[in-house]
Amino acid sequence: MEPGKVQSEGGLNVTLTIRLLMHGKEVGSIIGKKGETVKKMREESAARINISEGNCPERIVTITGPTDAIFKAFAMIAYKFEEDIINSMSNSPATSKPPVTLRLVVPASQCGSLIGKGGSKIKEMRESTGAQVQVAGDMLPNSTERAVTISGTPEAIIQCVKQICVVMLESPPKGATIPYRPKPASTPVIFSGGQVRADPLAASAANLSLLLQHQPLPAYTIQGQYAIPHPDQLTKLHQLAMQQTPFTPLGQTTPAFPGLDASPPASTHELTIPNDLIGCIIGRQGTKINEIRQMSGAQIKIANAMEGSSERQITITGTPANISLAQYLINARLTSEVTGMGTL
Repeated sequence: MEPGKVQSEGGLNVTLTIRLLMHGKEVGSIIGKKGETVKKMREESAARINISEGNCPERIVTITGPTDAIFKAFAMIAYKFEEDIINSMSNSPATSKPPVTLRLVVPASQCGSLIGKGGSKIKEMRESTGAQVQVAGDMLPNSTERAVTISGTPEAIIQCVKQICVVMLESPPKGATIPYRPKPASTPVIFSGGQVRADPLAASAANLSLLLQHQPLPAYTIQGQYAIPHPDQLTKLHQLAMQQTPFTPLGQTTPAFPGLDASPPASTHELTIPNDLIGCIIGRQGTKINEIRQMSGAQIKIANAMEGSSERQITITGTPANISLAQYLINARLTSEVTGMGTL
């Protein structure tokens, strides 16, 4: 292999996992009749290709393997999507060919490296590959991942994916990543009275007796002076927090249970944080504290600095699960600051 080639792929042939977000129709195209297409992709690329289960409008396709196997799998997916576009155009009056589009799911903590200082990295990727690259501003629901959309010709997409892989290998994710899991299409909830409601609020009302029971909180490990939940408990806690968020914009009552609040009662917890660490929790223009609020479903208020005091009071309001997750996220920010692991 010539030296330039090694350089362009970062000189790394290590095992990597890339996650793609696809619509049902795209997944069907990748699977093919009787699974023939995905079987061929697995055999020819030597990459592991897994497709998430579930009756969801969106599915996650996970590609794992050495970097060269990943690039082969991506090439096959990109060319398959181009073939689908060409086939669909033969039955339509459209004359200009739309680009192939792939959506990667990337831990939010790595997105800064993909964008680069002042957008320099993403600009360089666009210019050197000819692909369009966009990093979503918001995290995907109930996760710490963002969607990265790449569109262009299959060749441009493959070059762009190579560059993204190099960045991801050079800047591994920081802290715990809560992976995005697509939600199933909502199923209607039928109450004894015969009313049918398809919204999640009604579902939580139906489960009211379950939700109001005290839920056991996760096992913790002590890391430095902060308690950190065990990683596999974190996702459960996050799901529980989202399920039980007491601050619902959908109104406080449901017709099926007149006058009954569908959410568990909120409680309040207070923390004190040293002044010199408060900045890492708030983040630039409040970005970090807003992420913590969004992910935990808790209300979080930070008191103004008191004259002569070296600490700030933080008040967290929500269900036990909301509070526990907010505390974890705050502790994780503090731990990364204290241990010099950088920002989450």
